[in-house]
Parts: sequence; structure tokens; C-alpha cells
Amino acid sequence: MRPFTPEQKAPMNPIRLYTLTLLAAATLAACGSMPANNTMLDQARSEYRDAQASSQMQVLAPAELRQAGEALARANEAFARDEDSTKVTQLAYLARQRVALATEAAGRKDAEAAVAEASAVRDRLRLEARTREADAATRNAALATQDAAASQRQSAASQQQARSAQQQANASQQRADASQQQANESMQAAAASQQQADEAQRRNAALEAQLRDLNAKKTERGMVITIGDVLFDTNQAQLKSGGMRSIERLSGFLKEYPQRKAAIEGYTDSTGSDSTNMALSGRRADAVLSALIGMGVDRNQLISSGYGESYPVAGNDSAGGRQMNRRVEIVLSDENGTVTPR
Repeated sequence: MRPFTPEQKAPMNPIRLYTLTLLAAATLAACGSMPANNTMLDQARSEYRDAQASSQMQVLAPAELRQAGEALARANEAFARDEDSTKVTQLAYLARQRVALATEAAGRKDAEAAVAEASAVRDRLRLEARTREADAATRNAALATQDAAASQRQSAASQQQARSAQQQANASQQRADASQQQANESMQAAAASQQQADEAQRRNAALEAQLRDLNAKKTERGMVITIGDVLFDTNQAQLKSGGMRSIERLSGFLKEYPQRKAAIEGYTDSTGSDSTNMALSGRRADAVLSALIGMGVDRNQLISSGYGESYPVAGNDSAGGRQMNRRVEIVLSDENGTVTPR
């Protein structure tokens, strides 16, 4: 069962509420203040409530929505335990990413279902039309055959007319056979189309699962995988063991989809000089590139760049914001290998 968020908890009975109120008052007296609100967590809660209220999300992306709820629950629990605000912000940020992935999955599945339904209706209408043509031709052939039999029973003077009727019957039968063959071909084409649709759906499902495993997020530039600074030591560019595990999953994806390319981009916070930050971000991007090549990824699939403190994703006026800015992003190309440049 999915954990309750703070907004969803059931009301407590009066005795327990009174007891907890006394405990809360004692805690307030000891600590002096309650933890401040966390903006990132409030945004995550709001976005999750909106997604949960959507019937389309409930039907098309239940698994993704459940994962988003679990991620939000972890952030709520950390906030309730008054853990470090940086950790709460990071967990809330991950929850927002999960909500975004669920929204994207629901939209994509809805579009795919509409395309598949339209294709199926078109094939069914074609098949029905061919079947009606075949049935009409068969009925015409039967009538022509009856006319031929009646003509043959007439006098010798009518035999020429009977032969003509027989010829018409044969022609009608040929048309009926041709229509039946077209109907059979339409059925085969419909079956092949359905098989292609099923295969495309399977490939899309596999791709979505791998992207979810990589925590990829859809952006204007395409799918982006963010690797935080926890995978590097401070002011260092050598990947930690935890970072190598993330890179291994990415290498498996790139080897399975060799038509896709990856732009590896390093970023830092505003601490330090511009030249130092630019050099460090470049070394970190190159470290990820070297690790991928060492795991068997084709060098032609990879591009690395360092952007220093440019393009921050959060403010540098707090420890949490600076930690979010210290990152390496991997931008995945489309199926044609095109990566949208900065």
C-alpha cells in the first residue's frame, strides 16, 4: 500500500490528539521553533496532488504515479524528522522528477493509444468493404449460374444465349475470387499492422523502463540524465564507485541503442574562479566519457563539454542550491542521433 502523505493522513482520535499536543508543546518548549517550510517540498506536494487528481494519470501511468508518491513520502518523512534541509530539498527534487516522468508517460501512452485505435478502425473498415464486395460478387455469380441453368433448359435456339449467360457467370466468379483474394490480403495486412504495433509498443515499453531506471527527465533538448556531485570527491574529477554503477547502466543503454548519441556536460556552482570551475567541469565530463568508452561504448556516440558555473538549475545562495548546480548532465539524442545544442 502506498504511504500516506502528510495531507492524506487519517484524523486521530481526541485522546491521542491531546497526548500528541502535549508532546508537541514540550518539544516546542525544548527546541524553541519548528522547522521552516521547504519550497521544493511544497512544489513537489502540489505537483503530485495535481497528477493524482488526473483520471488519465490513474489509468495510463499508475506505476509511475506510485513511484512518485513513494518518492514524495520519503521527502515528507525526512522533513517530518527535521533532517538536513539539503537532503529534504534533494528528495523533494527527485519526487518532482518522478511526477514529471509520470505525466510524460501518461501523455505518451494516450497518444499511442489514439494512433493505434485510429489504425485499427481504418483496417476494420477496409476489411468490411472488401467483404461486402466479395459477398456481392458471390451472390451475382450464383444468380448468373442460375440464369445459365435456366437458359440451358430452353430450346436449341436459346443455347447461344445460355452460353453467353455462362460466360457472364464465369466472369462474375472470377471477380468474386479476385474480391475474396483482396479481402484475404487485407486481413493479412491488418494482422501485419497489428504485429508491428505490438512490437513498437514492446520496444517503447522497454525504452521507457530503461529511461526510468536511469532517472531520465524529458526537457526541450531531449531526455536528460543528471549525475549529482555526490559521485565525485570535492574539487576532484575521478568517479567514485557509486558513480561507476550509474555509468554502467548508462553504458548498457547506449550499447543497446547504438543509433543514439550522448552529450556529456559538466557544471559547477559559483564557488571558485571562472577558470577553475570551467576546467573542473570539463574534467568531470571527460571522466564520464572515458568511463563509458572503457565499458565498450563507441567513441563516436559521445561528446563531452564543460560549462563551469553557467546554466545553474538552482540558486547559488544556499548549500542545497550549490549542490544541485554541481552536476554532470547526459543529454540523449533522438533516434536519428541528433542532440539539440546549448
